[in-house]
Amino acid sequence: MLATTLYNKSHRWIIFGRDPGKPEKIIDTNQVLITSGEHSILLDPGGIELFAPMLAATLKYVPIDHITHIFASHQDPDIISSLGLWDQVVPNAKLHCPWLWEGFVRHFGMNNIEYTPIKDQGGTIKVGNIELQFIPAHYLHSSGNFNVYDPVAKILFSGDIGAALEAPDAPFEIEDFNEQIDKMQLFHQRWMPSNRAKQDWIRRIRKLDIDIMIPQHGRIFRGENVGKFLDWFEALEVGVAIQ
Repeated sequence: MLATTLYNKSHRWIIFGRDPGKPEKIIDTNQVLITSGEHSILLDPGGIELFAPMLAATLKYVPIDHITHIFASHQDPDIISSLGLWDQVVPNAKLHCPWLWEGFVRHFGMNNIEYTPIKDQGGTIKVGNIELQFIPAHYLHSSGNFNVYDPVAKILFSGDIGAALEAPDAPFEIEDFNEQIDKMQLFHQRWMPSNRAKQDWIRRIRKLDIDIMIPQHGRIFRGENVGKFLDWFEALEVGVAIQ
């Protein structure tokens, strides 16, 4: 599994993905580790099939007992079906996930980790010496859904927003935004059901200072590509299965 450090000053952001051992018909996902001192949080740690390579990759950066928090942006198996295995190796960690999905997410197995529900309006969390913000992104593409924003590193983990369906060996970073559009369009039109929710999210995100945006699938947006994505998404009609 590839890993790249995106920010490394007072704390560190690392993105993982492009696992060559991934089964062919399993969608490729990006996982994120944020570390600060003796505390860390995994963002959308992945499906059950990714647990072993993800654990091995993570342990290159932090001891296992430094993984104190896990975040799941929503309930889907590609991001959190590994929960039952993480539950065995980091039993004292806390899972931060929308309140709406507790009864569903527990089906993945959860005997030790503490479920910490996130209220609809979002909130904040302290991880070591940093404070992260949970930004509401409901209905994009899940009815209970959050992004994670770091105002110091100026990084937004946007979950499925900005995601792209493309080859599993694709680069981590977008070089040409216009070439990326074909890979993103169907995903956003079909998996994002609400134009009203989309505009609400865009108004909220435009108020943030963002250098890097990390989606859960595909490539990251850096610099001016963040603004290009917001402009493109704002003009895109979504929910196209209802004609």
